[in-house]
Amino acid sequence: MDEFAYGFVTENAHDGPVRNPHDPTRIAGGSSGGSAAVVAAGLVPLTLGSDTNGSIRIPASLCGVFGLKPTYGRLSRQGVFPFVESLDHVGPFARTVEELALAYDVLQGPDPEGDAICVRQAELLSNRLDALAEQPLRVGVLGGWFRQGAFPEVLSALDQVAKALSADTGVTLDGAQAARAAAFCLTAFEGGELHQDNLAARAMDYDPAVRDRLLAGALLPEGVAEAARRYRTIFRDQVAEVFQRYDVLLAPASVCPAPPIGQATMEMDGVPVSVRKNLGAFTQPISYIGLPVVAAPVNRTGQLPIGVQIIAPPWREDLAFAAALRLQRAGVVAAHPPKAFA
Repeated sequence: MDEFAYGFVTENAHDGPVRNPHDPTRIAGGSSGGSAAVVAAGLVPLTLGSDTNGSIRIPASLCGVFGLKPTYGRLSRQGVFPFVESLDHVGPFARTVEELALAYDVLQGPDPEGDAICVRQAELLSNRLDALAEQPLRVGVLGGWFRQGAFPEVLSALDQVAKALSADTGVTLDGAQAARAAAFCLTAFEGGELHQDNLAARAMDYDPAVRDRLLAGALLPEGVAEAARRYRTIFRDQVAEVFQRYDVLLAPASVCPAPPIGQATMEMDGVPVSVRKNLGAFTQPISYIGLPVVAAPVNRTGQLPIGVQIIAPPWREDLAFAAALRLQRAGVVAAHPPKAFA
């Protein structure tokens, strides 16, 4: 994984990169790249990951498996080393929707002693998937920010999913870019605060790519973090209004298929940008307000995987699973084994 879960590439200065089973010269995504890669390779059926800004959804997309980022507070984080308390989630990876639902069911339940925010009752899904797949869904496709800089093959894959679900196109969240900026600020501030003592005592033991970002975060004033927290309410209200018209929303999970290992920059709308900082451009606004998401791999046999985000209102994981299962049964999404492991 990326050290301390701070990154989208799983290139670790101490342990080396995680290689993508579909092309070992390419990254697996991060931060939970190892968890996604071993499921994609068929070495294990299920794994766990953490998602602060996209660290389940990015590797699920690049490795071509299913991943779940639940509602913030749905699954206990007990035993997980923290990164950003106000953004951290845990969730599973799997190769089918049914297996993802089984893992989700097992992981649920209140944990007021181990994780105080985990207080909701369980919402078991695996025994009612057939009924979920048949229920009508109002589906919208996020445009605006969620298309800017996306590679053509990513938009093509998204359009394929949208067509299968008869989705309305061009749904906009005008505050998405600001939400992403706020998530960046919170991540840097809370991450830097968490590691402040260790950075002072043993900074040179850190992965340099992670250390420098944590140090920068530790220097941010409290006012920046407070402004980022205040904007959460504004953006949450905007999204809630959209969910009055739609049951689920669709967006790309990553801006591109898996880049080569060691590639520092990529082009988004013709502008060179950092790979490490921008793979999660479309995932960060969603985890900023804790929405549940199923990341689903689009059926692209023989090509590099691309995933979509199926986004539901808070506490409505069932709606995201319903859409994912319908797509899987229609053959629109599927987790194909890499050639070397088929």
